[in-house]
Amino acid sequence: MLRIGLTGGMGAGKSTVARILAELGAMIVDSDVIAREVVEPGTEGLAALVEAFGPDILAADGTLDRPALAAKAFGNDEARATLNSIVHPLVGKRTAELIAAAPANAILVQDIPLLVENGLAPLMNLVLIVDVPAEIRIRRLVEFRGVSESDARARISAQATDEQRRAAADVLLDNSGAPGEIEPVIRQLWADRLVPFEAGLRTGTPARRKEVRLVPADPEWAEQAQRLIARLWVACGPVASRIDHIGSTSVPELPAKDVIDLQITVADMAAADGLRDALGAAGFPVRPDTTGDNPKPTATDPSGTDTTLWAKRFHQSADPGRLANVHIRVAGSPGQEFALLFRDWLRADAAVRAEYLEIKREGAAKAAGLTGEAATLAYLDVKEPWFDAAYTRAAAWRDSVEH
Repeated sequence: MLRIGLTGGMGAGKSTVARILAELGAMIVDSDVIAREVVEPGTEGLAALVEAFGPDILAADGTLDRPALAAKAFGNDEARATLNSIVHPLVGKRTAELIAAAPANAILVQDIPLLVENGLAPLMNLVLIVDVPAEIRIRRLVEFRGVSESDARARISAQATDEQRRAAADVLLDNSGAPGEIEPVIRQLWADRLVPFEAGLRTGTPARRKEVRLVPADPEWAEQAQRLIARLWVACGPVASRIDHIGSTSVPELPAKDVIDLQITVADMAAADGLRDALGAAGFPVRPDTTGDNPKPTATDPSGTDTTLWAKRFHQSADPGRLANVHIRVAGSPGQEFALLFRDWLRADAAVRAEYLEIKREGAAKAAGLTGEAATLAYLDVKEPWFDAAYTRAAAWRDSVEH
């Protein structure tokens, strides 16, 4: 299923976004609701809290007196750790039960207030951040929730900063405007991105643009790549020895197709094949029709015909809002080394960057008016011969730098 993390600072309007998504058909798993549920009267959670903090944390009707618990639990780090050790496992267990019970085609939204603070973003297929400047949130807390300004500022300062949340955001939802302004934005997000993403994830179908088009360099490409890399690390675990941002989007100021290229380095092709299901579940289905790079002459294969040296596995993102290619190559193979070398060469040599950009523009011009596979082949028809010649040039540059 498609797992979406939803978060935002206090007073940002996270519950409004969750409500709209629920109306559209999303399944909402709210961490705050679960945290209350696991300490209701008669639960093991409430019994454990009473044992740890005493019966005076109970109200007259036997429910949890939250202010009384807060007075005890937040007085020092040890007490806070005790509270967390009781509540967090129960919340995790109940969350897992709800996720396991969700249908396979669910768009599951996990509403998690501390998603960024607890480093949970890489566990999600997509992260939505409800973004509102801190001063507006403080005003809302004071005016609409009756929170004192000093308390509101203290609570907000204890959470992640706006900058930290934005760095974790695949989608930034600006909710600083008038009530209702955000609803059409969410509905468009649902139709254009979330529904197609879920379908691609479920069917193993990558998202692809029909045409080849170069765009100006985007300074956010590097940050977007790092978010994808974090998800890939979760999916790959120790099977990967390194995961790198490669290709044109990894070269600052170089116009490119708006597609992030990433390389996973593994020990052998059996390890690459073993990642197929995990990467698919992470949102990167395999492209079984692509099993290698174009061979080029090497020291061990001067003829450049040994395709086994250039074997790889190729996955693509199912997210139509963030296209990405994932190349899995064996450590020390020519393809794995060239991907890194070519990136570093372009970063270091402005003349080569300009030359490569002209080749890319020629390829895009040849692909103009074409769509799908025909457009891709037309683009590659121009680019690949230059790329083949660049292999020896890049190696010569590396040797000159090393010596």
